[in-house]
Amino acid sequence: MKIDFANLTKAFEAHKEEFERVSLNVMSSARYILGEETEEFEQNLSVFTGNKYALSCSSGTDALLLAMMAMGLKSGDEVITTPFTFIATAETIACLGAKPIFVDIDEETYNIDVSKIEQAITKNTKAIIPVSLYGQMADMDEINTIANKHNLVVIEDAAQSFGATYKGKKSCNVSTFGCTSFFPAKPLGCFGDGGAIFASNEEDYQKIKAMRVHGQVERYTHHYIGMGGRLDNLQAAILNVKLKTYENDISRRQAVAKKYSDKLSDNIIKPTIKADRTSVWAQYTVRVKERDRVQKELKDHGIPTAVHYPIPMHLQKCFSYLEYDKGDFPISEQCAQEVMSLPMNPYLDDAEIDYITSKLNTLI
Repeated sequence: MKIDFANLTKAFEAHKEEFERVSLNVMSSARYILGEETEEFEQNLSVFTGNKYALSCSSGTDALLLAMMAMGLKSGDEVITTPFTFIATAETIACLGAKPIFVDIDEETYNIDVSKIEQAITKNTKAIIPVSLYGQMADMDEINTIANKHNLVVIEDAAQSFGATYKGKKSCNVSTFGCTSFFPAKPLGCFGDGGAIFASNEEDYQKIKAMRVHGQVERYTHHYIGMGGRLDNLQAAILNVKLKTYENDISRRQAVAKKYSDKLSDNIIKPTIKADRTSVWAQYTVRVKERDRVQKELKDHGIPTAVHYPIPMHLQKCFSYLEYDKGDFPISEQCAQEVMSLPMNPYLDDAEIDYITSKLNTLI
């Protein structure tokens, strides 16, 4: 048996006729940037999340940049975040001349350990960026409380958690800013790069709306330094189609995850989802010893796996100037040696799940 990790082909086939119809509509309209489809998509995002300040943009990375630009982040400022994440989280901080300050993770959820945040705050701290890793949100109430106490901005890096809930509220609607990605392999993915940013007030919303078009408030009138950060109309049309059935896709991902957890051996460290939140299961990530051996054996049996992520940010060469050392964030470092993501998509059937879990169980 050969397993497809993300099964993007089936995702296309599920809506093939509608994808073709809406794509042709965009192409024949000759309105490719910020058209009706984009406006409709932003309205749909607001309805879905409960946040009326929704704006599409060119990628999840650009969403993070726009949030930090809107809050006025500058050289010399510090932003607290996790070292166990995709590089965009920390890279965007550095791009604006600010300094990433890393805080280790909680070993069960892989999200930032809120008990360690306050000790990392200095007079230069301006924001906290919790990452909703693998599809589950961080401890947002505690993070917001700390932020309010110290007058800090909170930017949820929700690249992997769009559609997840925290105490009944949707991801991207629980902090100063929420930033998500529609990269093709994400739970809600388009056919290229795409993202969205969610504000929490009208002023920030209008500022970001201008900033994603080079700071332009009307044609050739620029109030801010901005960027070219718009989502194109074709991607918006695709996402409008997929968003209609996205709740069902989330339910199917959750069903796959439950079957994995039920069938996998207790010798394998399985994901933990806290009782007051839900995950969209961007990844189903286990922890195993001798990961290289296990991955090779699974690959030989037609089962692809991935590692999210093998090198924590503080040990990446590009951040060597921060002068962190091996051992500074032991939980992140240990998890980086052991995490392994299994195939995850809404289309995995029982036979495939049985095949994956039985093979993995025999290897542990």
